[in-house]
Amino acid sequence: DLTDPKRVATGAGLYAEMCSGCHLAPGMEKTEISQGLYPPAPDLSRGLAHSPAEEFWMIKHGVKLTAMPAWGRTHDDALIWDMVAFVRQLPSLSPARYQALVKSAPEDHDAIMRDMLGMGTTATRERKKAPGRMRPGA
Repeated sequence: DLTDPKRVATGAGLYAEMCSGCHLAPGMEKTEISQGLYPPAPDLSRGLAHSPAEEFWMIKHGVKLTAMPAWGRTHDDALIWDMVAFVRQLPSLSPARYQALVKSAPEDHDAIMRDMLGMGTTATRERKKAPGRMRPGA
């Protein structure tokens, strides 16, 4: 159900983390990344005319010759459908409603994926506490 509030909230968190830098969000100014993309990424806060199945496919497999990554390599189908559910709601959201949905999302989707893949989250938590970036394996 693409209208399920939990699914939409989860998708909002994923979108804020992974998509908004390129595709923007309600009330968000263009970013350096969004301005530098060629071809430019569509502003999804203005909507697109794709079916849910087409949106799922693009999110899962990416779009060749663009900066659109294939999120299916790192996210399972359920999380991709969460993103689709959110993207379908995005054009109708005010900046305040967008922020509320993002705040209601689960705290750390990357940790959820690592748990699902049996990779654990301890190292991630430690990296997030450390100042600056850590080298892989450090």
